[in-house]
Amino acid sequence: MAKSTTLSNSSSSVKPASAGWRASWRNYYEMTKPRVVMLLLLTALVGMCLATPGWVPLSTLIAGLGGIGLLASAAAVINHVVDHKIDSQMARTFNRPVAKGKVSVNNALLFSFVLAAVGYVALELWVNRLTALLTLASLVGYAVVYTMFLKRATPQNIVIGGLAGAAPPLLGWTAVTGQVDAYALLLVLIVFTWTPPHFWALAIHREKDYAKAKVPMLPVTHGVEFTKTCVLLYTVLLCLVCLLPYLIGEAQLLYLVGSSALNAGFMYYALKLKYAADQHTAMATFKFSIIHLMVLFVVLLADHYIPLTL
Repeated sequence: MAKSTTLSNSSSSVKPASAGWRASWRNYYEMTKPRVVMLLLLTALVGMCLATPGWVPLSTLIAGLGGIGLLASAAAVINHVVDHKIDSQMARTFNRPVAKGKVSVNNALLFSFVLAAVGYVALELWVNRLTALLTLASLVGYAVVYTMFLKRATPQNIVIGGLAGAAPPLLGWTAVTGQVDAYALLLVLIVFTWTPPHFWALAIHREKDYAKAKVPMLPVTHGVEFTKTCVLLYTVLLCLVCLLPYLIGEAQLLYLVGSSALNAGFMYYALKLKYAADQHTAMATFKFSIIHLMVLFVVLLADHYIPLTL
């Protein structure tokens, strides 16, 4: 009886090989920050569609989004590698694959190199060189300039480094047109202005974590109340910037109504965060900011194909 129990326990402790492969696959997938990349790809898609009055050619759509997505994923993996010591000290990130030792630094770097190489080649061969170089520059901006230097050097890190994360609408635009245009830069400006109130809301919620990890985020260096004021001011600026597509005649009534409603929602959260916050307000503001950007670009897309004028 004892022998059979021992055999039973022994056999139950042996996991199928497929379970190990699934766990490994999930770790590599997690390192690419898929939710973030999907939001970036949405803005890139809108940039593509707004660059042409008709439909985007299927080959450009697939190769463009694929290449941009692979390079963005590569940048995310590098972020996991560079920040793995910081990540291990923070409650939000301590269980990330590299920080937890589930994936080695060398394997993660090799994975990021493969992603970046395939993504760049796809853009170079099947889209155009301008998009390939701009996307590569965005990778360097986020993974090297922001993650390795700015994040550790200044509380304005997210403002300065936010340009790399704001590039996808421009990348989508250049994928279709092969050139940089003013309206594409305006789309970049929207995402660039959105980034500080989005991220600082999260930084307020995780202020103790950043302080523990000695990362000079704004709430750590200048205090939570000052950061709340900055969130409010940047939200006001964002509301003004979001009006520009309509004011310059590139967007119509549908966008004006939709963006105004979204901006009103963001202002509500920013005002509540500043003047009537509870322990959940900062995180609620952060979550709404994601909805704001996602729906804003969906509205831009709908407005492009379903024009309604005053």
